[in-house]
Amino acid sequence: MKGKLSHVDDTGKAKMVDVSKKDASVRSATASGKVEFPPEVFEILSGKDFLSKKGSIIQTAVIAGIQAVKKTWELIPLCHQLNLSTIDITIVPIENALQINCKVKCTERTGVEMEALTGVSVSALTIYDMCKALSHDIRITDVRLNEKTGGKHDFKR
Repeated sequence: MKGKLSHVDDTGKAKMVDVSKKDASVRSATASGKVEFPPEVFEILSGKDFLSKKGSIIQTAVIAGIQAVKKTWELIPLCHQLNLSTIDITIVPIENALQINCKVKCTERTGVEMEALTGVSVSALTIYDMCKALSHDIRITDVRLNEKTGGKHDFKR
């Protein structure tokens, strides 16, 4: 564990990290998560190629995730507004679940971990919203950062 929290000052008050002295560099982050379905629900959805009366579940979730990544700074109070270079969200069926992966990249003074995690989370919530009429036993699981590059420290799970 690192020494202290970066978003809390010495008196315990919330603060935005000052990145003005940092150099801009290429930074990227990937995150993932799953939406797990009861087997009978997954069978219904996959039998319809994940299409619903509202449209493509997967493509709607991808678009929602991309929109969320771009608005992360508005949703998470101490995140910086970033000029993003690319957002890539993939959603693929696996056994009784949809696997979500989000990769975000920018050239900035701070990283994009929160953006990648937000993209996964909102994609998952969108899938839940579009499928909840079939079951409320749908679970969003395993949302996590897998890798980050750029800045002081790289990370790889």
